[in-house]
Amino acid sequence: MTQQKARHVPVLYQDVLDFLCVRPEGTYVDCTLGLAGHAEGIMRQLGPGGRLIGFDRDPEVLELATARLVKFAKEMGSQAPQLTLIGEAFSRIEQHVELASLDGLLADFGVNSLHFDEARRGFSFQADGPLDMRIDTRSGPTAEQVVNEMEERELANLIYEYGEERRSRTVARAIVRGRPIATTGQLARIVASVVPRMKHIHGATRTFQALRIYINRELDEIRALFEAAPKLLKPSARLVVISFHSLEDRIAKDSIREGAQQGIWKVLTRKPVTAGEEEMDLNPRSRSAKLRAAERQ
Repeated sequence: MTQQKARHVPVLYQDVLDFLCVRPEGTYVDCTLGLAGHAEGIMRQLGPGGRLIGFDRDPEVLELATARLVKFAKEMGSQAPQLTLIGEAFSRIEQHVELASLDGLLADFGVNSLHFDEARRGFSFQADGPLDMRIDTRSGPTAEQVVNEMEERELANLIYEYGEERRSRTVARAIVRGRPIATTGQLARIVASVVPRMKHIHGATRTFQALRIYINRELDEIRALFEAAPKLLKPSARLVVISFHSLEDRIAKDSIREGAQQGIWKVLTRKPVTAGEEEMDLNPRSRSAKLRAAERQ
């Protein structure tokens, strides 16, 4: 792990802990362990009678998170809570967590900084690398397969739906003409040739987002979590979610609002919580973060 990763500070860290309102003897789930910054914060507030359950479907990320949390548990000694880490997608949470057993649930959607920092994972157009984009590298199609094999109209629909790219047909046409495409740099150049840069947004940003969401079924994962959460949380338990783009946040906002109308949730954030200037200066990724929280009725 590089020094940069070792200094990793999770987005909206204190807000997450404040809204979770961790009880020392409680049971909490971090659905998106990542580099375990939020998870370690939860552990700090749990006692020996507490439990933390963590999910991450990326084997490499899970290994890093496990090393960090096991080390921290040893430092806590007899005061450490029970720790259970699961290498699966959080959409499978009902297979691992008992009904009405949780005091809190956290989900930090999207991908973590490791994915963007490592060119070999294929998530970023900032550095050239293989077109992969899979969070779980053990299964599923790669971005290379999608951009080279998908029919043009279907590719355009994908880019429009998941990237909200108005020039999706033009982009899809350029991709098909540019085949075969093997690297992130090659794809980024093709897309940027037909989508002009706008202010600080690279022309390929929306297309890369669309491919990532599609390949990892990210929106389906989020919908499955919101369907499961009310069944798993105790009365007065807290749900905290962080979104990084409009498609994620729309699902979160609508799910919590509909649940509130049905008497499932008490909404704790009428408007999403966002990062302050200081955090945005230290962590540019936090600029797009939106936190929403609710309490189980």
